[in-house]
Amino acid sequence: MAAALNPYDLYDVRSLLSEEERAVQDTVARFTDERVLPIIGECFDKGEFPKHLISEMAELGLLGATLPEEYGCAGLNSVSYGLICQELERGDSGIRSFASVQSSLCMYPIYAYGNEEQRKQWLPQMAAGKVIGCFGLTEAHGGSDPANMKTIARKDGGDWVINGGKMWITNGSMADIAIVWAQTDDGIQGFIVEKGMKGFDAQTIKHKMSLRASVTSALFFDNLRVPDSSRLPNVKGLKGPLGCLTQARYGITWGPIGAAIACLDEVLAYTKERVLFGRPVAATQAAQLKMADMARRITAAQLLSLQLGRLKDAGKMQPTQVSLAKWNNCRMAIDIARECRDLLGGAGITTEHSAIRHALNLESVITYEGTETVHQLVVGRELTGINAF
Repeated sequence: MAAALNPYDLYDVRSLLSEEERAVQDTVARFTDERVLPIIGECFDKGEFPKHLISEMAELGLLGATLPEEYGCAGLNSVSYGLICQELERGDSGIRSFASVQSSLCMYPIYAYGNEEQRKQWLPQMAAGKVIGCFGLTEAHGGSDPANMKTIARKDGGDWVINGGKMWITNGSMADIAIVWAQTDDGIQGFIVEKGMKGFDAQTIKHKMSLRASVTSALFFDNLRVPDSSRLPNVKGLKGPLGCLTQARYGITWGPIGAAIACLDEVLAYTKERVLFGRPVAATQAAQLKMADMARRITAAQLLSLQLGRLKDAGKMQPTQVSLAKWNNCRMAIDIARECRDLLGGAGITTEHSAIRHALNLESVITYEGTETVHQLVVGRELTGINAF
């Protein structure tokens, strides 16, 4: 008799993982189960990020996980990083967002575009969770059009003077450094801006209904003077920040899988226990059709991200492939979270259950790092050869 299938892994994707990859997933799953899930509903209610978890994530090697060990990082492959994102977002998108920003949007550009002095100064401290970073690209007037950047950096002797502002910045007001992208006479360039510099201010954005267990901020630069040694010397133009976004988007293709699994897990248990009209909700065709469709979509997303990770580790991943997976997997997860909220009935609107929290969080995840429409147009451009932006 065949063994029962894992309802959250119907195609046994786990069997395609290496021993190290499975160990990484198991470690982060335990962290999420033991440290995140017991507190995250209350954190979401209060609008607070659980800062005490940063050191624990650092101890597990989750920050800058794919970067070399010589900088205090774990040196893991891309699939392992994806699994980290999946398990963290099974807890909450805000926890995964913190790790994504720290790793892909702050540590990665210092590693890829910085010099050796900058790498040695910042990366070990960031891997240890002692220095927190944020990524200053998006501006209030148009997040999907980064080329229309209004933040300006002008050379003044051996320094740069930066003026402008950034919006919707994860980690912003708790960050020790910001990777700030600005227009210069020589194209867009990146700068490492340190907390406390005169002319630099970060303000927390309030009244959020999404990513409440995450710090979101606005950054302001008023004649902020930084030395040329703070400039990332090895990249110019939009390819710099877009290269970072490709790294982050890759992780985001995995994260929503975790959110969807959390919602399906919860609703499977709930519908077996809740009895209506003399039978469990799980015994109805309507409920089974909905949950079967969830499993189908989760399975497709798992295979999509795993193949994307294998391509990335082989050095063959293309940005269009990332766009396809980000579009598909975020849409998958937000639809499942909403459907699970419906199956939970009135109970689904409280944060005692996870579906509404994940659904609200995924409203941000489907928007940031390229909206669904942007990624659809990226795929359309690849198919037709015509830019419709």
